[in-house]
Amino acid sequence: MLRPIAVIASADKGEHEMGNLQEQAGGVPGGGIGGANRRSLRRSLVGAAAILAVSAVSSPLWAQPADWPTKPLRVVVGFAPGGGTDVMARVVAQGLSEALGKTVIVDNKPGASGNLAVGEVVKAAPDGYTLMVAPTSVESANPSLFKANFHPAKDLTPVGAIGVTAMYIVAKPGITVKNAKELVDYAKANPGKLSYASSGAGTPPHLAAELFKLRAGIGATHIPYRGSAPALQDVMAGQADYVFDPGIAFPHIRSGKVKLLAVSSAKRSPFFPEVPTLAEQGIQGADLDIWFGMWAPNGTPPEIVARLNRELTKVLASPTLKQRFAELGAEPATRDQAAFRKLLDEEARVLTTLIKTQKIVVD
Repeated sequence: MLRPIAVIASADKGEHEMGNLQEQAGGVPGGGIGGANRRSLRRSLVGAAAILAVSAVSSPLWAQPADWPTKPLRVVVGFAPGGGTDVMARVVAQGLSEALGKTVIVDNKPGASGNLAVGEVVKAAPDGYTLMVAPTSVESANPSLFKANFHPAKDLTPVGAIGVTAMYIVAKPGITVKNAKELVDYAKANPGKLSYASSGAGTPPHLAAELFKLRAGIGATHIPYRGSAPALQDVMAGQADYVFDPGIAFPHIRSGKVKLLAVSSAKRSPFFPEVPTLAEQGIQGADLDIWFGMWAPNGTPPEIVARLNRELTKVLASPTLKQRFAELGAEPATRDQAAFRKLLDEEARVLTTLIKTQKIVVD
């Protein structure tokens, strides 16, 4: 970093030496480069030095990313350790650590459906050393659900997608319906009798269930829980009729403890290829996956963001990572920055309208 006093001193010295040269060449004091002209030159030199000094002071050190990274990276996760987002983040962090040759630390900041993590990353230096892994709902839904002094779409830079999981309409074991179409028929014939569990108000499973209700034209009472596991437990116990499950119900589906009625995705799940989607059962426009991605603070050098995206693509191609994701009911899903930005914008359009139409609020 340049020191202003040193630069200004150099300017004075240069001016003095120029004056000496003029005098040695026969210059007359007050003529040539002297008098008013010399004072004007001195002001110009000092002004230029000040501009250079201010530029040096104000230019952040991270504006030169050629040697990045030179120290450990931190990945902030807005959900508790052990959950799906956390496990994905840790698997990706391990791959990035190997690719970049630097330690990548996962830092859990759970709360407010990921908003605490967003706030942490928004205020971090945009130097490529602080990142966030989260479901896309932190950008596409949270601004419509929570009051905050930041806006993820404006204050964060998307690096790329890392994975996607479908949601599965799972019903209690004693229910008489066999698929989503029959569930809709039952709901219409018995208004006010159905209930559904969710992992909490404003979470992706809750939003998916509301989108399903809207598109199918049915009603069902919402019972929110603190997480997907307790929501699933109460469906298994018959306390709620169905739940939009993000993948943790797989063992119970296979053992017959719950019924899988449909996949809430545009395509069939590779884990249950025999189960039709909602669209295949006549319920159009109700598909909603849970996408996961990586973000950096806004202002992070484009070269670093592009490098991270390239490394992510390589990491997500790992067979080991694919296996770990499959254990969560997820699939690796790469997107370049432009494609990920488009996905976020489209999801935000759908969910903003849904939240307003269904009058969804969080406590």
